[in-house]
Amino acid sequence: MSIIFRKFADMAIIRISILLLLLSLGRMSSIAQPGKTTNLAQLKEKEDSLKAIAPNIVMAREAGDRFRADSHFTRLLVRALKVPHSFNYPFDSILNISRLYAPDSSFRIFTWQVVKDESMARRHGAIQMKTADGSLKLFPLIDKTLMVENQNDTITGPEAWIGAIYYKIVKTQHEGKNFYTFLGYDEHSMRSTKKRIEVMHFDTQGKPVFGGPYISFQEDSLRKPTQARFAIEYKKDGNARLQFDQDMDMIIFDHLIPENGEKNKLYTYIPDGDYEGFKWKSGKWVHVDKVFNFALKDGEVPLPSPLTEDKFGNKGGTTPAPKKKKGGN
Repeated sequence: MSIIFRKFADMAIIRISILLLLLSLGRMSSIAQPGKTTNLAQLKEKEDSLKAIAPNIVMAREAGDRFRADSHFTRLLVRALKVPHSFNYPFDSILNISRLYAPDSSFRIFTWQVVKDESMARRHGAIQMKTADGSLKLFPLIDKTLMVENQNDTITGPEAWIGAIYYKIVKTQHEGKNFYTFLGYDEHSMRSTKKRIEVMHFDTQGKPVFGGPYISFQEDSLRKPTQARFAIEYKKDGNARLQFDQDMDMIIFDHLIPENGEKNKLYTYIPDGDYEGFKWKSGKWVHVDKVFNFALKDGEVPLPSPLTEDKFGNKGGTTPAPKKKKGGN
């Protein structure tokens, strides 16, 4: 294994482990709570087996061992989910995968990744639906990221998923229809990272549909076409934020600029201190070019404001500090 790949893999392991640990410890009140499970002992036994295998998906030194662990883990997970009423079982001791319940508890989604080398990471996922009789209704998510040329303009199903590790679900509605917006994380390459906004709904047959005309720039001074999804790409370790702020009721993300002025090199992009966002309006996420739009008065300096933290513990935003009194501290 090359030193470069080892460094890349180690960074991926650290990021994913921190993210998933926080997801496990910081469970939100909107997440479904496990109820009475008729096969609790059986599920606990299967969870222990999954917990033993999961670390090898990201920590095994050889790619072949990582992929074998991933294959074994996937088979065991499906068997566990086939246990009646497994939907209510949290599997929260497995720290190598993301597990999110929809805000309305209608489904939950599992996502994780396996890294081949410094040039490729493959995501895996599955959507488990809540069923009245406790039986399994599962939609496997097949990562076809590399095969979708125009990702921002393509509507896909679970068989052609644009892969990401999801850390937040936001539920919105329009004309009586439910929409679920996923915020996700993608270890894109050894040079850059991506974060994604993915809007999903269920069609009339109950099948998940990813993407659609939901990312709008209609209020921008320089309009762009509506997109099916949205992503930011930035320098590895650039720590760019993409989060949902509940108080502001909008998605907020860092405005990015190339650190060396070369706009075509996305792997050089870093935050510049400004923030953009998306606000849900009439069935679309409408782009807000500048979230914090105010002028500082003489003697004021920007300080962090109490924006809701995302799952990485990132905060953003600025607010003017109080002026100092003349002649004193």
